[in-house]
Amino acid sequence: MTVERAVRMLAGTLILTSLLLAHYLSVNWLWFTAFVGLNLLQSSITNWCPAMSILKMLGLRSADSKGCC
Repeated sequence: MTVERAVRMLAGTLILTSLLLAHYLSVNWLWFTAFVGLNLLQSSITNWCPAMSILKMLGLRSADSKGCC
């Protein structure tokens, strides 16, 4: 799995989880959903995401490193 796919999977999982928590526990969990959305927005502008840095440190490869040359 590449870093880019893992980030999308992580973001989707966090959003769906926070929506479930907001529905069943407290509406305040929607603030977490907003945080994830803001992080996705800033990463699209700056091309930097904390989750990508962490996943690269854990050994996931980037999509652009698939080629041989």
